[in-house]
Amino acid sequence: MPKTHEEVAPEFKHHGAQDLPRIVEGGKRISLIMGSAYGQTSPVKFPWDALYAEAVLSPGAILPLDPDYDERAIYIVSGKVDIAGDEFGAGQLLVFKPGDRISILAIDQARVMIVGGEPMDGQRHIWWNFVSSSKERIDQAKEEWKTGRFDTVPGDDKEFIPLPEG
Repeated sequence: MPKTHEEVAPEFKHHGAQDLPRIVEGGKRISLIMGSAYGQTSPVKFPWDALYAEAVLSPGAILPLDPDYDERAIYIVSGKVDIAGDEFGAGQLLVFKPGDRISILAIDQARVMIVGGEPMDGQRHIWWNFVSSSKERIDQAKEEWKTGRFDTVPGDDKEFIPLPEG
């Protein structure tokens, strides 16, 4: 989250699959989950300029990944793809340089997740399930978790996972 939204109350809004933009053309089926791409914009709101999409590609289909966002990557869920003559397969995360135009060629049936966005407003620190721009806030969260001051997840108040040691 941007620093301005790190301490806001959590919120959930459901968007059914039928509400998300779908782009179907040239052997590609793209579901735009968040952000804007391929001439469409998702109804999912996020306080930072970001992209998240699923693309299912038929063999021989080409998926362009324009440099609309400085940070872009794909995770290959299944299948094989070719990018600039190099072959990549399932389980690989490919991070692209800002400004590069990328063409993803499906060698066989492939499913990729597209992620991207603009660089965040500063460094983030990660410890277990806690992420913050402040190390002190992470230390505070650790203490709140240990002492049971975190709210329980609705419908899941029976199990407590202890804070990892270390």
